[in-house]
Amino acid sequence: MYSILKKEITTYLSSLVAYVTIGVFLLVLGLFLWVFPDSSILDYGYAALDSLFGTAPYLFMFLIPAITMRSLAEERKEGTFELLLTRPLTDLQIILGKYLAAVILVLFALLPTLTYYYSVYTLGSPQGNIDSGAVIGSYIGLFLLGAGFAAIGLFASAITKNQIIAFTIAVFLCFFFYSGFDSLSGLLSLQNTGIQGLGINDHYQSISRGVLDTRDLAYFIILIAVFIWLTLFALLKQQQKKPNNNITIGAAGIVLVLAVFTNFAFTRIDFTREGRYTISKVSRGILDSLPAPVKVTVYLQGDLTGGMKRLQRATADMLADLQAYSHRKLQFEFVDPLKKVDAGQQEQAINELQARGIEPTALSVKTDDGVTQKTIFPAAMVTANGKDIPVKLLYQQTQMGLSADEVLNNSIQNLEYAFTSAIKKVSRGGKPQIGFTTGHDELNDIQLNDAMKSLSDGYEVGRVDLKSIPFDSLMKVRLMVVPKPEKPFTEPEKFKLDQYLMRGGKILWTIDQVNAELDSLRGHGDQLAFPKQLNLDDQLFVYGIRINYDLIADISAAQIPVSTGNVGGQPQIQMVPWLFYPIFMPLAKHPIVRNLDGIRGEFVSTIDLLDIRDVQKTVLLASSPYNHKITAPHLLSLQAIEQEPDPKQFQSVPKITAVLLEGKFQSDFKNRPVPAGLGENIIQQSASRPTKMIVISDGDVFKNQVGADGSPYPLGYDRYTRQSYGNKNLLLNIADYMTDDSGLIALRNKEIKLRLLSRARVRNEKLYWQVINTTIPLFLVLIFAIFQHYMRKRKYAH
Repeated sequence: MYSILKKEITTYLSSLVAYVTIGVFLLVLGLFLWVFPDSSILDYGYAALDSLFGTAPYLFMFLIPAITMRSLAEERKEGTFELLLTRPLTDLQIILGKYLAAVILVLFALLPTLTYYYSVYTLGSPQGNIDSGAVIGSYIGLFLLGAGFAAIGLFASAITKNQIIAFTIAVFLCFFFYSGFDSLSGLLSLQNTGIQGLGINDHYQSISRGVLDTRDLAYFIILIAVFIWLTLFALLKQQQKKPNNNITIGAAGIVLVLAVFTNFAFTRIDFTREGRYTISKVSRGILDSLPAPVKVTVYLQGDLTGGMKRLQRATADMLADLQAYSHRKLQFEFVDPLKKVDAGQQEQAINELQARGIEPTALSVKTDDGVTQKTIFPAAMVTANGKDIPVKLLYQQTQMGLSADEVLNNSIQNLEYAFTSAIKKVSRGGKPQIGFTTGHDELNDIQLNDAMKSLSDGYEVGRVDLKSIPFDSLMKVRLMVVPKPEKPFTEPEKFKLDQYLMRGGKILWTIDQVNAELDSLRGHGDQLAFPKQLNLDDQLFVYGIRINYDLIADISAAQIPVSTGNVGGQPQIQMVPWLFYPIFMPLAKHPIVRNLDGIRGEFVSTIDLLDIRDVQKTVLLASSPYNHKITAPHLLSLQAIEQEPDPKQFQSVPKITAVLLEGKFQSDFKNRPVPAGLGENIIQQSASRPTKMIVISDGDVFKNQVGADGSPYPLGYDRYTRQSYGNKNLLLNIADYMTDDSGLIALRNKEIKLRLLSRARVRNEKLYWQVINTTIPLFLVLIFAIFQHYMRKRKYAH
């Protein structure tokens, strides 16, 4: 077999055709990766070789058949195959020798592409900012693909004596096995049959990311074995020999056992540096136990920019990874919702998608005529059991202080959590209950409209009157929200909340300790900010929290509209910072606030943490280092806007405004009698089981603005500045964290390093790197050809 291998390689590399074929392959590949803008690595902007591993398979469809077309066809045409049979070699050894030679020649053609890796490594920002592990894994995928195509090409060469026909058949078979099954899966009669799993593309795409799944490896081994056996069968038939049935049955049995075993017991090797394709145990458990099929429809499709293409691919990768653990119960597809919609009906289609929670995004696309605006939908819909839950893919589109690339990277980091959370909610029977207290002049339903609407996708949301609700009904509520009460709580109400907490209930307190409203200031010009009497201080104190009777003035503040005079009878409105509307930038690494936008507050107080045993405290939000504390009562006036704040006078330690408390709490009613007027018998507990609560010293943090006509705005949206803040996502994260005991929200701690090319170097050195990567690989092949010709000439000259 070694003699056949050596002969094939020597013969092929001694011909000019070999170097021309490999040279054309490298030239076309270089043009696609470095010159043509649609697939250019330089225009893509990321330090990765995704374009290489996406383009190479289609060029392999021509390169590898060109390598294998003469392997057996020429031998049979010239009658030299019979000479091979006279040697002490079996038919299988001849085939394996020629096959391995073809594989080695494919590796030879790939070696010059390492120039691309060096270029991306050098252009990285900072230099070397490329995931080498992912590149190695992707090259393994490309090698397996080449090995599979080589087996197909060898089979095509075995069934004809004409090299051109062998080349044509091999190209067709390679294309069919790579893309044909994907096309067949789109037919109505074959949808949801999983037929695409028979194609190469489904398995190659998985490995080309840098993840080696034993099922994908087994697929390529089986594919190669099948086509080598078919090649052997074709040659035996031509020689009018019968194949050895025992060997055939044994080989088929091994292949079948391998396929079945790897399908039920598989493992994955993630070559990427951050383990970005390693699915967490929590997600694997949820997908492994899906009670019903789940369909995910992704609307991010069409003519996309480099960043959106990266998000699209990351979404496809994540869904493929989740699908791997779902026993094929998870199915997904990508669709362009506006592709088949007439221009006159697009607005209606967009409105219908918005009504379902699929938000559009305007995308600037460069064309020959300049820059045009295109509407895309970076969102998906998760469907199961007749229920739909929308998933936003572009997480926090307006994150303040972050570049577009950083926002995109944060979105990719959040994909596993976003999809797994939605899949869990849509597939499990019954939604967790969330109750908003009422009866103390809390925020009304209009002010809480978007908060309750946003939560209703995954929860049952309603109002809870502590005076009338039976305690056993209260215990069915997974999370209690106390949204800005104005009137004091009675002792029976406090007792119910306390015993709810003792039995493992979760509470979200959003409390204003000081009475101050901007509307009152606008009406009178000034207002006395004075302490409220909510009768909650003793209860929160026992739990480890004290909300102070003060207000925070912060230089990092939102703007409000102020009338600065009249011109022609029209009031002149100017937007000015209002120090009592602080913007809190979440800096903590906790998953509740990780990667959130700034949180907009209104008349916020400071929080003191008390040393309580068995209770762990995590600060979620705090003011900026430029703040000033004002103790109530205090006279507030809009005239203060006219004075420019001095940052030196505002330098102070950041003030705590939101805290997560976890652990075992002591009852506020420990060693105290049950309050009179309770109306039902509740067995008193003096200590809680492990539970959680969150205290936010801002009652308006989850209040949406309301228009003049009474229509509510989205939570976190400032209608005056037209800026969106992170208040809604803060609420959704809190709800997920407080109601989910599986630890699912911890997935938001997943980090993926942002790997960019140096834009300055790409801009200044673009032509240089284009020339390098289109000529150096050709130059390396030319040097080898000259060297090989010299050595051959020298050998035979002697």
